[in-house]
This record gives sequence, C-alpha cells and structure tokens, in this order.
Amino acid sequence: MTAPFDYFVVFAEMRTGSNFLESNLNAFDGIECHGEAFNPHFIAYPNKTEVLEVTQAMRDGDPGRLIEAIKTRSDGIGGFRFFHDHDPRVLDIMLDDPRCAKIVLTRNPVDSYVSWKIAQATGQWKLTNVKRRRDSKIAFDGMEFERHVGRLQEFQVFLLNRLQQSGQTAFYVAYDDLQSLEVMNGLARYLGCPTVLEALDDSLKKQNPSGLEDKVSNFDEMERALTGLDPFNLTRTPNFEPRRGAAVPGFVSAAKAALLYMPVRSGPETEVQHWLAALDGVPPDTLPTKLNQRALRQWMRRKPGHRRFTVLRHPVARAHAAFCAKILVKGPGCYRDIRKTLRNFHKLPLPGGELGEDYDRRAHREAFVAFLTFLKANLAGQTGIRVDAHWATQASVLEGMAQFGSPDMVIRETEMKGYLAAMARQVGYAKPPVPPQATGDRPFDLSEIYDEEIEALARDVYQRDYITFGFGRWA
Repeated sequence: MTAPFDYFVVFAEMRTGSNFLESNLNAFDGIECHGEAFNPHFIAYPNKTEVLEVTQAMRDGDPGRLIEAIKTRSDGIGGFRFFHDHDPRVLDIMLDDPRCAKIVLTRNPVDSYVSWKIAQATGQWKLTNVKRRRDSKIAFDGMEFERHVGRLQEFQVFLLNRLQQSGQTAFYVAYDDLQSLEVMNGLARYLGCPTVLEALDDSLKKQNPSGLEDKVSNFDEMERALTGLDPFNLTRTPNFEPRRGAAVPGFVSAAKAALLYMPVRSGPETEVQHWLAALDGVPPDTLPTKLNQRALRQWMRRKPGHRRFTVLRHPVARAHAAFCAKILVKGPGCYRDIRKTLRNFHKLPLPGGELGEDYDRRAHREAFVAFLTFLKANLAGQTGIRVDAHWATQASVLEGMAQFGSPDMVIRETEMKGYLAAMARQVGYAKPPVPPQATGDRPFDLSEIYDEEIEALARDVYQRDYITFGFGRWA
C-alpha cells in the first residue's frame, strides 16, 4: 500500500519542545527528523556541515535540492523542523504539496517566552544531564512579549489559511502532549509508520520545571501587563465585507508627470483628475486610464521615482455622495436595479420618479438615514445586494489596492491642497495648480441635513474607517 506522505515538516518555534518531539520521532524505526534543516544560520544543527550529502552552500543555492534528498535518502520517512524565521523559499514547496505531512507544535506563549529568555540568559538550549542545569531569573518585558506573541500568531494564521485554501489539514500537537506515549504513537501512525514505542525518550530533561513565580523577577508586573492584553480580540472591529481586488483599470496616470492616482469611489475623483490634468495642461478626459496590470507596470518602469496616491473622504460625506449619485435619482450612473430593490424590498423612502416639490430637505434626510441603515446590514453581509465599491469601507478598498501595490501617499480630502502640491513638487513641478473646490451634492448638500444622528449612524456603519484612518466628526 502506498505511504500517505513522502516527507514531513514540524512547524514549531523556539522553546516549544521541538527538540523533545524530534528525539521521540527519531526513536521510531522508520522516521528520521533532520533538525532545523532550513535554519538560515546553519544546516540541521549548529555543529553540522551537511545533511544527506547536501551542504549548507548547496542548500542555500537550491533549497528544493535538500527537500528532494530528505524525501529520497532518509531512513524511512524523513522530515525536519521549521520555524517562522527559517528560509521562506521552501514554504510554498511544502504547503502546496499534499504529500508533505504537516505537524504543528504549539505551546503557551508565556511559557515559551520565559523559557526563551532563560535560555538566552544561561546559554543553555538543551539539557541532558540535570547536574549541568543552569538557572536564572528573567525580567518580563511587556512590549517584547507582545511582539513575540504577534509573530507567533501571524505565522500560525498564515499556516492555517494556506492549509484551508489547499484543502489540507495538519496534525496538531500541544507542548503538554509531548509527554503522552499514546499521542506520539498516534503521530507515527499519521506519518504511515507501523512501529510503536514502548516508552518515550528520556535523554532530554525539562530545563525549567518550577512555576512562573520562581522564574520571573517582576512577576507582579507581568501579571498586570498580561491583564491588558486582548487574547480573544474583543476590541476588534468586525469585518464581513468580501475581499476586493485591486481595480487597476480604474487607476489614472498623469499625462506626463510621474503620478498615479488610485481612486476611492465616491471620493473627490473629479477634482483630483482635473488637478492631475492641469499639471500637464491636458483635458481631463484624455488622461491615461483603463490600463491592465501589465501596461501599468510598464508605465511604472518608465517612470522611476513615480508616486502612487489616493484621496480619502470622510465616511459620512462619501456615503452621502454615493447615495445622491447612485441611488437617489434615475439617470446616468444610477444603479437602477439596486435602487428598485432598495425601494420595493428594503422600503427605502425613495421617490418613484423625478424629484418633485414634495421632496424637500426633510424627505432627503429621511431617505439618507434609511440608506445608512441599509448600509450597516449590507457591509455586514446581511443583504443579497453586492457591497459596491462606491460604499465599501475605504479600508477594504485600500487592502484591494495593495494586491497590486499600495499607494505610497494617502491624503485626506480636507488636506488635498497642501499635500497634492507637495507631491507634485517631488516629481518636478515647481508651481503646481490648486485643485478645484468640490461641488456640493444634489439635490441637497450634506450640510443641509447633517446632525448628530447622522454622524452616529455613519460612525456605526463605518466604524472600521473611523478607527483605521482616525476620522472625527464631519465638519
């Protein structure tokens, strides 16, 4: 019968018990673990120069060569340990290969952090003889610990998502599981090894068996610091929006200047494009746009020193602009089908046809408030209507842009005059034009209906943008 896997990888981190796990794997007849095979500073172990006749230089030149050697020359099924800071070139090779068995070893991050700090202080990373044990108390550093946890979580989420996307799963082992003979034998069966162990390897000793109080000199300070952490991410802003693409065809380059405008829909697009055109004295409708990614990258190569920028609009003003331009009135640019659904199914108080005299400021405010209420459900994925780019959160729009290339300048609409001029001077325009003033929305400007209720509604709908970009009240 064909073995389920050709080789394996143990995803672990320093001080998670990976040495002990490796020693037990190597105790099985038919499993061979080759240490930290892709540690950038050594190959497998600090005192080794090669693995399976592959030297460190050969591995660095072609990491796939070592993987192939581990697959074909190991005694039984071969594998290695891999940490988040090991050679990233082999990640795609392993993660895209269903014939590579994935083992994920985890440990309480406080325990691993304290153990790591003690090992740093004592210089003792393995213990085989208790008489040679070195001891040391460490001082807990809250900022360092947050960075430590952040790195671990980021890598774990990356692994989880990649395995989900490729329809694979991993064998998960916690630090406490390493003392279970049954779990170790189960792991061997997962790897396709028919043999079993009668007892666990006892050559490695637990280095720091005492409680955390005895290991940390500022234990009370550590307790206070840990109470300030948010392990369950309770303060996050929920995000149920679909992921957006880069929308490259909507990007606008200057006629001559090395500037690329990456618009956020329902923002000051007309004003920015008129300013961009005025830089080189050309009509706005002649600016290069509707480029594909290949053409745009060619433009970027021809324009060394180019600047990519976008302009954000206050969330409540942007929602109002989208409402007036795309929903309120039937006409050019109106989303007729969405408008019809909003009016008939979601019961938004939209006029049936042209705006009449009965559509006054009070009616406009009522319709806009209803639209904001709809947006809250829409952005939360609770409606059948698409989350359109004209009212999607600006945070998600910028995330989509980053799939092609993030803007290197993000400007607020209220600060356009100064920042656009400064950016133009950076690319060689000593006296750039002043951007035109934005025209008010029709039939009523936001200032005619804005109040605290509308602000509170917009903040509730666009909480992610308010937090991400630091927006205050609309002025």
